Amino acid sequence: MKASDLLVACLEREGVDHVFGVPGEELEDLLFSIRDSTVTFVPVRHEQGAAFMADVHGRLTGDAGVCLGTLGPGATNLLTGVADAHLDKSPLVAITGQGGLERLHQESHQAIDVLRMFGPVTKWNTQLDSPDIVHEAVRKAFKVAEYEKPGATHLELPEDVAAEATDARPLERRERVPFAAPNPETLARVEERLRAADRPIVIAGNGAVRTHAATQLREFVEETGIPVVSTYMGKGAVSDADERSLMTLGSGSDGEATAAISRSDLVLTVGYDIAEHDPADWNDGTAVLVHVDSEPAEVYEAYDPEVEVIADSGRTLQALTDWARSAEPSFETEWFQDYRARIVADVERTPSETAPFTVAGVLPMLRDVMAPEDVLVSDVGNHKMEIAQRFPTYEPNTCIISNGLASMGIAVPGGLAGDLAVDANVVAATGDGGFLMNAAEIETATRTGCGYTIVVFNDDDYGLISKKQRDHTGESFGTGLTNPDLVAFAESFGIDGYRPESSAELRDALESAVGGDMALVEVPVE
Repeated sequence: MKASDLLVACLEREGVDHVFGVPGEELEDLLFSIRDSTVTFVPVRHEQGAAFMADVHGRLTGDAGVCLGTLGPGATNLLTGVADAHLDKSPLVAITGQGGLERLHQESHQAIDVLRMFGPVTKWNTQLDSPDIVHEAVRKAFKVAEYEKPGATHLELPEDVAAEATDARPLERRERVPFAAPNPETLARVEERLRAADRPIVIAGNGAVRTHAATQLREFVEETGIPVVSTYMGKGAVSDADERSLMTLGSGSDGEATAAISRSDLVLTVGYDIAEHDPADWNDGTAVLVHVDSEPAEVYEAYDPEVEVIADSGRTLQALTDWARSAEPSFETEWFQDYRARIVADVERTPSETAPFTVAGVLPMLRDVMAPEDVLVSDVGNHKMEIAQRFPTYEPNTCIISNGLASMGIAVPGGLAGDLAVDANVVAATGDGGFLMNAAEIETATRTGCGYTIVVFNDDDYGLISKKQRDHTGESFGTGLTNPDLVAFAESFGIDGYRPESSAELRDALESAVGGDMALVEVPVE
């Protein structure tokens, strides 16, 4: 078979259903190989959208999403979404075309050093410079991308190599290498510190969701009564309906969640990456820190754990639960309840029916029309902060927030990926700034038969930047925008558009849109 046939056969062996991308001349052999396979190629309107789709697919499924771009500008357009997957720890395999090997030694049309460009934002990448290495390289790309901590990998396929023949065949997809059980001596040190603590608290990070340790974390919390604060990407690891949930870092009108951390005397982090949230924002330097994760903690003055348990997080939590069940440690049980009450009151506060729309005021309505298992994909902006801190989340991986690279433009393509990946309703929540960055992917969604809801919070501004400028200087500059008629824009794609003018109309619009066909709800906010 040709090298391109082998590459696609390898994708089939890896269980790939969709490849998101933009076609290019140098990809001709690969595209026709995909046509003759069980893999579905989804042509998108911009390579960044393709990478975000692969990124969100990886977050939701744990299996690497695949995106495709040609050489030169196709590869550079993929880069932001690939970098997002890299910092958000999402498994992704990027494939880029390249000119023939015979012209890469000299200045050449559209040819740039894509391997070096992708190097800093991938776990591993390589050029497929021989058809006989394709099967090994593809297997390695998926193995490395999906291995904890997951991330992005990249393969470059020169057009002449794609057409060459090979006798190689795909390698078998093997079970992922499991992490070891925690070291008993290290566990004993953690148990000693828990026994000495009066007001311990857990910070659940992205890794608590990503490694499927949420079940064990919930059992640990149930057994010990220890409260939990999540990072933005750890939302849902413990249900926000649980009386021990303090929602996310920064939750509460006066930062009650962070205040609770400051009052605690032991902080147990589970799957926490400092790329998610700077520990200097919550660590005042007084608490004992215990780090539970698949990798050692970053060296950082504001995050210097006394004990690090580097093992399978679920097995570590199960061992600590078993210890607590027999040791019956005595922790204070009411010290955090006032924080919880104030956070819940802030989340449940609703404006009057005649008040102008705000993101915080809209979120309770959105939560009401979404089932616990439905998925919200949040774009980046001022609305992201409100969603992170005021949108109760009840199940793991049902509130997708980019908070490593924190990339604007992820919601619309991410909603498409979510609709393909999960058997639940999907809502893409975005601001007007992030929406128009990749709004063209609505056409991709309608063409592929997707049905999800886009909620656009429209303030004619890069609102988060404007807010920060005003906080610092009293005024803002360079953030104002104008927008088209978003309802007419939506309808031009053949989907329903809503622009409610009252709370009652907004409630009706959300109830009609969520769970139905593709739709857009524009919410003008202050």
